[in-house]
Amino acid sequence: MRKIRTIATIALDPSLSLQIGRDSTQRGAVVEEIEGLIKVDKNGHVERPQMVPHVSTALPSELGVTSKDVTIDKFTNIWARFYVPKCSFSGRLPLIVYFHGGGFCVGSAAWSCYHEFLAKLAAKASCIVMSVNYRLAPENPLPVAYEDGLKALLWVKQGAQSGSGEEWWQGKCNFSNVFLAGDSAGANIAHNVAARSITHSLNPLILKGTILIQPFFGGEARTESEKYMVQSSRSALTLSASDTYWRLALPGGANRDHPWCNPLAKGWTKSEEQRLPPALVCVSEMDILKDRNLELCAALAKAGRRVEHVVYKGVGHAFQVLSKSQTSQTRTLEMMAHIKSFVSSLC
Repeated sequence: MRKIRTIATIALDPSLSLQIGRDSTQRGAVVEEIEGLIKVDKNGHVERPQMVPHVSTALPSELGVTSKDVTIDKFTNIWARFYVPKCSFSGRLPLIVYFHGGGFCVGSAAWSCYHEFLAKLAAKASCIVMSVNYRLAPENPLPVAYEDGLKALLWVKQGAQSGSGEEWWQGKCNFSNVFLAGDSAGANIAHNVAARSITHSLNPLILKGTILIQPFFGGEARTESEKYMVQSSRSALTLSASDTYWRLALPGGANRDHPWCNPLAKGWTKSEEQRLPPALVCVSEMDILKDRNLELCAALAKAGRRVEHVVYKGVGHAFQVLSKSQTSQTRTLEMMAHIKSFVSSLC
């Protein structure tokens, strides 16, 4: 077992007040570890240190956003945190169904960094944001996260059809303007949920687009950015950590050319891609995933799908949630403006 030291991937922002778990009980030899984030022993026991605080739905009143948690499936413990702008006008707002990052293995809709980012996104983009808390690998390997994401989308559909449930957000939601979004592994989930939704009737929902922020894909052959991108405090993903996440998330016996990891490895399904809505892909210049993100954009465009992409200069993976540098804050505002423009252009 090789221990992967990626503590710097989370320690980008001192204001996060990170806390490392103190439970050092050993249940067996450790077989996979990303230091400070996840540890898996040979018996299958998984330990996730409390690196990022879990926070309540409370938000500063001046932000003008209401947040509440809602249960989607009590049996599998799928839930979502909603962010609803307190609009002064009577118009209904687009809905962004968002999936958090974390290599499919860590992360939560209650993490403080996502709570802050998505509350601000809801306010600045004038959208309702539904942040889905899906089940994590390795206890729940792929495609469980995709299934949870689709279940969340169908739950929204059911609520829209019945008009019952959480009226406080439904009354402000335009179900004809729905977007799937996420960052890193969450962007991978958004892409795959969009593909899976093709075989389902979403009426009265209309899926208008996907917003893929630094989408997490991989492959057996290394790209140039994977091989030569210098790791620094500006990027929250190392190549070794990426490999570990994929070993933990993919089904047993699968390698990184599995289509869930590398959809380009065995060719692109053009007919399926043409049925998917437009995509916005947000790429970070200092991210090891930069080349894969750009390859994805090219493949989507070749398949006939409308795709827009933006490269954010001088920042790395997950900068919008894990870094408080002045450059990151500037780029985050740019990203929110691009998302707002993309949503507005399709509504």
